[in-house]
Amino acid sequence: MANRVVLTGIGVLSPIGNGREAFWEALVAGKNGIERITRFDASECASQIAGEVKEFNPEDFIDKKEVKRMDRYTQFAVAASKMAVEDAGLDLASEDRDRIGTYIGSGVGGIDTLHAQYKRLFDKGPHFVSPFFIPMMIGNMAAGQTAIALDVHGPSCDIVTACATGTDCIGSAFRVLQYGEADVMIAGGTEAGISAAPVAGFSSMKALCTDHNDDPAHASRPFAKGRSGFVMGEGAGIVILETLEHARKRGAHIYAEVVGYGRNSDAYHVTSPAPHGVYQAKCMELAIADAGLAPDDIDYVNAHGTSTHMNDLGETEACKTVFGARAKDVPISSVKSMTGHMLGAAGGVECIATALSVENDMLPPTINYDEPDLEEGLDLDYVPNVSRKHTVQAAISNNFGFGGHNACIVLKKYAE
Repeated sequence: MANRVVLTGIGVLSPIGNGREAFWEALVAGKNGIERITRFDASECASQIAGEVKEFNPEDFIDKKEVKRMDRYTQFAVAASKMAVEDAGLDLASEDRDRIGTYIGSGVGGIDTLHAQYKRLFDKGPHFVSPFFIPMMIGNMAAGQTAIALDVHGPSCDIVTACATGTDCIGSAFRVLQYGEADVMIAGGTEAGISAAPVAGFSSMKALCTDHNDDPAHASRPFAKGRSGFVMGEGAGIVILETLEHARKRGAHIYAEVVGYGRNSDAYHVTSPAPHGVYQAKCMELAIADAGLAPDDIDYVNAHGTSTHMNDLGETEACKTVFGARAKDVPISSVKSMTGHMLGAAGGVECIATALSVENDMLPPTINYDEPDLEEGLDLDYVPNVSRKHTVQAAISNNFGFGGHNACIVLKKYAE
């Protein structure tokens, strides 16, 4: 019989707040985290806005010498993981460190480092490239450096499935615990991709919002009629997952129980979702079935909700397929309306939002929802603009990535 798995710790860095309390308060308040880009000179970019992490000093979490050997995305991961361990009240010194693992992914990895070292190569020559270039740049270092920083020796893995990365890392960590391969997993996603090349690349493919450079607060508008592309975000969302037996033994606080995970592929296009959200719907159904639940048991959907035309339409159609006649009664909201799209970190941050919704019976809003897109059939309950009290026994968090990668995770209230 598979082990039951619970979520006991939260670590988050986001454009709207760092740490569990600040993040949740900002979510409930509908705080906007989108501003003009400060990470680099974006004056020549088509999109000049993003959700940047603010007031983050990596030396609060990491030795100064080690900070210089980590890309920003890895700094985020190590910091958020330490937050999560502390939030969980997990005393690593008294634990079997061979039974604690790290599943932490990133969509684009150390792209800041890549850009800086290529500039050195072309400007000064190969002898000026840093010896830390490769270990700073490669995508597995969030998981690797977190394991090193915490001295834990269980399963360690980096899963890269674009915008589904964080959810796939958490879902796969859930499986590790179900199968008894570990007692505790540190899992989630991290991203620090707000730099010139990614912003230029996403702009060139017409994916980013470019018509709100002078009004960034209203740029990210999932499911609304005026949506015109996603807004880049950065940060990290890391959770502590434990077997229920392990959590009970140490008297851990339980935010929610992880009960279902689904994943599949559109196998359709490198950037566009399959028409009508057909495989997104199947992924949701897989996760709900894995949880031993029926669609009627789901009280809330934390949507992928990117603020792009095709995603929001496809996800709406997927929800209608899954929930049928009940679709308009199931509230759906998008955290990305506040944070922007955090790419590989999105799934981790949104799993945290979902867990806190389950614990607190409170739904974060979809802000900037000022005009319904009824012509396209986007007529569901998107929790417009204001958070809402709502009993949440079970919820599903969706993430869908470039390449057709779909991942969904189901959380429910913990009960003996």
